[in-house]
Amino acid sequence: MTVQTLTSAPSVLSSASSVFHYSIELLQDEARELVDRGVVSRQQPIYVLCQHIPAREWIYVECELEKCEYLLRDRIGDLIGSETWEND
Repeated sequence: MTVQTLTSAPSVLSSASSVFHYSIELLQDEARELVDRGVVSRQQPIYVLCQHIPAREWIYVECELEKCEYLLRDRIGDLIGSETWEND
């Protein structure tokens, strides 16, 4: 997934009210993609992801993170978890 995908990936729950839904899996995938591309670091706080998500949608991201017990000051590495390497 790319950053452009993030802005269009949320499924619209109600097109009349423009409510977006971000799953924690989507957020983890997008954060992992940004880390892999070198745009953000695993050591940065989660709130730096707001630079890559439209401002009007950030509240939905915050709600999903809170629901899953993540704090905005937690590290991106905590959000995306550990990485496994097959050819280590």
